[in-house]
Amino acid sequence: MWSIIVVLSIWGLFAVYSSTGALSYQKQGGRTEVYLFQQIAFLLVGFFAMLVIHSIHYKYYLKVSKLILFSSYLLLILTLLFGSTVNDAQRWLKIPFIGLSFQTSDIAKVALILFVARELALRQDDIKDFKKGFMPILIHVAVTCLLIAPSNLSTALVLFSTCMVIMFMGRVSIKHIAYIGTPTLILLIIAIVVGLNTPDKYLKNFGRALTWKHRIENFNKPSDDPDETFQNDHAKIAIAKGGLTGMGPGGSIERNFLPQAYADFIFAIIVEEYGLFGALFMMSLYLLFMYRAFRIIFKSPKAFGALLAVGLSFALIMQALINMAIAVNLVPNTGLTLPLVSKGGTSIIITSFAFGLIMSVSRYVEIDEPNEPENKVTENAITT
Repeated sequence: MWSIIVVLSIWGLFAVYSSTGALSYQKQGGRTEVYLFQQIAFLLVGFFAMLVIHSIHYKYYLKVSKLILFSSYLLLILTLLFGSTVNDAQRWLKIPFIGLSFQTSDIAKVALILFVARELALRQDDIKDFKKGFMPILIHVAVTCLLIAPSNLSTALVLFSTCMVIMFMGRVSIKHIAYIGTPTLILLIIAIVVGLNTPDKYLKNFGRALTWKHRIENFNKPSDDPDETFQNDHAKIAIAKGGLTGMGPGGSIERNFLPQAYADFIFAIIVEEYGLFGALFMMSLYLLFMYRAFRIIFKSPKAFGALLAVGLSFALIMQALINMAIAVNLVPNTGLTLPLVSKGGTSIIITSFAFGLIMSVSRYVEIDEPNEPENKVTENAITT
């Protein structure tokens, strides 16, 4: 797992250095190494955080999970009220006196998964009871996702799906999950249908509803306006140029035309430079990490460690796969980045925190956790 993290990080350095050429020319006077050094700096900080976090037994994070979750509520509310807007999305909160900004949804994602894993582990005796076992957890899932959704719907949906997976692994009744999952899916479909049939002038007053509508429309039927499909068109061109073996590291041409080539669409640049073989290799790295994380569930003697590792891994890998799917036009644009590969700042540090938690579970998986219910998750997973 450490090897996969290192390979992805180094590959990300090459990809960021290559894809920020146009950005460097515009904002740094052609000094292309500026963003490379920034990426290296944040990765070093992230790896240091990862090493520290993974060296601490994961049972201690159980004790602070509530504090982290309620802190994330405060950050999400502050973002909705005073957050910075980038590309019409109010997702970032600035750190005073430093100038850096971060997506509070990244912190909330880790906090909620940590909390859900904790509650499932401690409520195993009542987990089949809808009121005592399921509802107390669901309330926090709903609150977190609703606070994230107005500015970052894709993250909210991925997080909600992740929590449903963790609950299934944690022996929550499938019937209870269906009670919540089915109405949520129906409401989402209704919202999409209503939104697509509502004139644009009425959607302007509903946050990012107009942006979501245009993304779905352009995905189903490309607009005649080339500006509306500019990103997707150039992502397709980049992928087509890549072929089987690619144009070689630094050989991308579309990096000079593709907006957000270093973030949301960095996978298109990777395909252009490393070809289909490189793309499949990168995808296999993420899937292999997920496989290794799921193996923890069969080794962990207690529920908390298993659920925490699977939940965090599932969220990170889902984010990676959705980012790749956007680049190849399988799903509408969402704004999700490629973990450890896309250009980032505080997002790399927060992602490293999540990887550190997973590695802590992997490191201490054989050590028994005192004062915690026996792990029934493994039995359920094997039966399933």
